[in-house]
Amino acid sequence: MLSLAASAPEIAAAAIFAVAVAHTFSTRFFAHLAHLQPRHAGLWHLLAEVEVVFGLWAFVLVAVLFWLNGQDAAVAYLEGRNFTEPMFVFVVMVIAASRPIVSTVIGVVRLLASVIPIHRAVATYFLCLSVVPLLGSFITEPAAMTLAALMLRDGYYQQGLSNRLKYATLGMLFVNVSIGGTLTHFAAPPVLMVAAKWQWDTLYMISHFGWKAAVAVFANAIILTWFFREELAERGQIDPDTRRAPVPVTISGIHLAFLIGAVFFAHHPVVFMGLFLFFLGFTEAYKTHQDRLILREGLLVAFFLAGLVVLGGLQQWWLQQALVGVEPTLLYFLATALTALTDNAALTYLASLVDGVSPEFKYAIVAGAVTGGGLTFIANAPNPAGVAILKSNFDDESISPMGLFLAALPPTCVAVLAFQVL
Repeated sequence: MLSLAASAPEIAAAAIFAVAVAHTFSTRFFAHLAHLQPRHAGLWHLLAEVEVVFGLWAFVLVAVLFWLNGQDAAVAYLEGRNFTEPMFVFVVMVIAASRPIVSTVIGVVRLLASVIPIHRAVATYFLCLSVVPLLGSFITEPAAMTLAALMLRDGYYQQGLSNRLKYATLGMLFVNVSIGGTLTHFAAPPVLMVAAKWQWDTLYMISHFGWKAAVAVFANAIILTWFFREELAERGQIDPDTRRAPVPVTISGIHLAFLIGAVFFAHHPVVFMGLFLFFLGFTEAYKTHQDRLILREGLLVAFFLAGLVVLGGLQQWWLQQALVGVEPTLLYFLATALTALTDNAALTYLASLVDGVSPEFKYAIVAGAVTGGGLTFIANAPNPAGVAILKSNFDDESISPMGLFLAALPPTCVAVLAFQVL
């Protein structure tokens, strides 16, 4: 039962959060309105941007707090929020999507694909949905999402894939990235929120979560790749662009150093933002080896996540009530469902505030949080990054939230089996 002691700002925040979630599921409708009513197309396109939704409603919440509690309280609430994750996702997205790093990863994936005894386009697709998401355990999930989405966009989405395969790929990518970050204790946002307090290290993560996640990731990728193998072989484009000069090894190495530095100092925005500014200067100095940096896309994703931080900060009163005292197996499925409506890192953070919980509680909440991380745009912090990169290849340049949910259900069920049966 929900607490009756909620304050007026908390109740208002919960109502605004519910509206924001409903808006997220309605973006396809607003994109359609932009075509039906060209006079107001700009407004409808703005409301159809998934990345804008939570930032927009966060402004509404701040206005409500200003009205209810006054200017000082509203500003104090904003200043009390931690915006490190949105800033980090922005930085790591832009660096990971730079041409030297993407070219390096593509080269490694092509090398691995060449030793798999199947069609190269099919093998490359399989690796994009298996090995690259697992890299999220080391270079962080946002970086893995960015790299996988860029490779899938250029090699498959832009080659005329069917809508069925586009959605199936997107759903599996989101699920595999969400569970693929559990091999270590420092790369997945929902794990980061609890690792220090619960004293979880990489060995613990691998033995309790990682190997199960890896089984699910490879099983998902094998099933989907086999099911669509003919279309992938026909449509997939794996040949490198020979018209462009290769990126020098030195330039690629420096870009990788910037990425590793940002990941290493992920909890220190003063450091990783400084590195990012240095990175921008370096790319300007060596324009010949660069493509357009995805600054706009990265900023939109950061805006989305910052809005989620603002809105999520006042949801503790009902979320924590929903988690306490629930049997572990039921808690696992409850966490999976709640993740689809909130953010999995916010969910595990709230769980970390509960003292004296059992090991079964801890396992259930984290496993459920990562299992449900692919069901919606808002379930996992890297998801908006994938949306920003891939949405232009869908009808009306908009991704259907229901289409994503249905596409993510099968791989989510495989993850459920892995975490509950293995």
